[in-house]
Amino acid sequence: MGALPDRYVSLEDYLELEEVSGIKHEYYQGAAFALAGASVNNDLIVGAVFGNLFIQLDGKSCRPHTSDLRLKVEAVGLLTYPDVSVICGEAQLADSPLNTYVNPTVLVEVLSRSTAGYDRGRKADFYRTIPSLREYLLIAQDRPCIEHWRRQGDEWLPAEFSSLEDKVALASIDCILPLAAIYERVRFDVA
Repeated sequence: MGALPDRYVSLEDYLELEEVSGIKHEYYQGAAFALAGASVNNDLIVGAVFGNLFIQLDGKSCRPHTSDLRLKVEAVGLLTYPDVSVICGEAQLADSPLNTYVNPTVLVEVLSRSTAGYDRGRKADFYRTIPSLREYLLIAQDRPCIEHWRRQGDEWLPAEFSSLEDKVALASIDCILPLAAIYERVRFDVA
């Protein structure tokens, strides 16, 4: 993630930047960070996760969304674009900015070299403050590996899946993500 020049960016300036730049930005505490374009593997993984969830959630009250939908983590003021999110029931929108939701049930981030530490660390901590969030997936793109964090009461329980025969059960939305399907078209030699 690259920051804008070292200057405070108001929420209003951030929203204007989002409208005119054609580039998505993450916003936190007066700083806007441009989100880099996705690699081929990232794009394939996001598409596979979204597609699997879309089919499995057909006719149910939960819906998957792509990274075009902005999330506000209200407890910390982070505005970001998760790779895939699932919202159950009606989407609850933030008072500001408009067209920003606040109630994901599941969030998915595909890891890259530049974002892995942040996605596992600070961003994961921010996400865990979301009252509606039940599960958080971190998906590697350079090898088969899905880190699954599941809320149980006040605790977050981790599990890791690294075999293409593994299947990740998303209990909160009654879906299964088979690693073989998620990584079907991914070439690890180009990650």
